[in-house]
Amino acid sequence: MRIGTARSSYRHDESLFDSRTQHGWLAVLAVALLGFPFLADEYWLYLACLVAINIASTTGLNILTGYTGLVSLGQAAFMGIGAYTVAALEQKLGTPVLLNLLAGGFVAMLGGLVVGLPSLRVKGLYLAIATIAASVVLHFVFANWHAVTGGHSGITVAPAEILGVSFDTSFRLYWLFVPITILMVLGAANLFRTRIGRAFIAIRDRDISAEVLGIPLLRYKLLSFGLSSFYAGVAGGMWAYFFRVVTPESFPLIMSIFFLAAVIVGGMGTILGAILGAIFMTMVPEALKLIVGWLPLSADATLILSPVRTIVFGALIVGFLVFEPLGLQEIWRRIRRFFHLWPFRA
Repeated sequence: MRIGTARSSYRHDESLFDSRTQHGWLAVLAVALLGFPFLADEYWLYLACLVAINIASTTGLNILTGYTGLVSLGQAAFMGIGAYTVAALEQKLGTPVLLNLLAGGFVAMLGGLVVGLPSLRVKGLYLAIATIAASVVLHFVFANWHAVTGGHSGITVAPAEILGVSFDTSFRLYWLFVPITILMVLGAANLFRTRIGRAFIAIRDRDISAEVLGIPLLRYKLLSFGLSSFYAGVAGGMWAYFFRVVTPESFPLIMSIFFLAAVIVGGMGTILGAILGAIFMTMVPEALKLIVGWLPLSADATLILSPVRTIVFGALIVGFLVFEPLGLQEIWRRIRRFFHLWPFRA
């Protein structure tokens, strides 16, 4: 009886320690996010805004691919829908920024619901090909619907403005993008504590069993597509305000592959994995660029080594797939566990 009481007390103390540690890390992260824009230069603020956009879109794709098990290569196209919606509303109606972003998300959601209709009949590689086909169709619409999209010339977007404050620099956009991304990540994290999130996971693990248990597959698959597309649309809207011009070439298929790789590298089916994957995929090419720039090489040698950065980047992704298929979140979990247990190791 005493042994059981002691074990129960130990587990209680350990859970309290983990909770306090987690709150401590969140406090450190909050301080870092608040202080970063005052310490960073324009280049790092630019990267921070880009990372925030990519985290938002990767989190949306993780809902669809990581949690529901539906492979999509159309995330960039849905970002394009959101970006064009925001650009058109900003140019023609001058509606508020936050309303534009929400509208971009909902219009992209409608597109996602349409694209998600085949998901009841096909899955895996066939569904991926269906989303590629949808991307091709949407790219054709972006390039040829001149009255709305401006064709290949695209649409120029005015700076975001809230309460008379123009968000025309990376410093100001940071204070717009980062809170929006945090809200989107928290929304995704809380989603999987609900019945809807558990239904997504059940469909991913075994859709036939989920249907036997009474989960309507089409409804939840469409809902997953819609939520993922909503996240992509909001991210696309932020992208439009960030780069200030939207063209059909802004959202190629390789961009969708980028987001799918971020989900895989970070760790499928985890919120932290989407965050780490987006940061990794955004920052590693920039880090390789800086390393090549620091080397004492001539301009011709730098030009020759430029493709090498792409090769190294691809090799890193393949390395994760081979040696750590659970992604960066698993590496982080192991690091936390090591340092948590280290003082007590024999």
